[in-house]
Amino acid sequence: MLTASPETASELVGRETGVSDWITIDQDRINLFADVTEDHQFIHVDPDAAKATPFGSTIAHGFLSLSMLSRLAAGCVVVLDGVKMGVNYGFDKVRFSAPVKSGKRIRGRFKLMSADQKIPGQWTFKYAVRVEIEGEDKPALVAEWLTMQFV
Repeated sequence: MLTASPETASELVGRETGVSDWITIDQDRINLFADVTEDHQFIHVDPDAAKATPFGSTIAHGFLSLSMLSRLAAGCVVVLDGVKMGVNYGFDKVRFSAPVKSGKRIRGRFKLMSADQKIPGQWTFKYAVRVEIEGEDKPALVAEWLTMQFV
């Protein structure tokens, strides 16, 4: 975990703060996500039908890949000394660049773009995030992710 004091957090701007471990996006995870979101489009949940598409197999929902950021960020983002809680604050940009085929592994790469105190004890952080797909040139997604911490 990368920790910083509120006084030194801005010194980390421009640095890569971490690269996560690989996580497998298997068909069971895709099916569970489809159940939770009620998005059962065949390209995600029907391996036989998906074989006939240009992807050649089922693919993860783009929002599944995006939702994995919370897990991928563990140990890769700045945590302020004395933090009471952190929350997801949203996104400035999100682009889904390449599909994640069932069985592939993904990881997150995080670079701190800004660290700003909005009001005393409330900090926002912006990260440039790439979710990479093992063995592929194009990332699954690129995003500018905003988080907030309270100290």
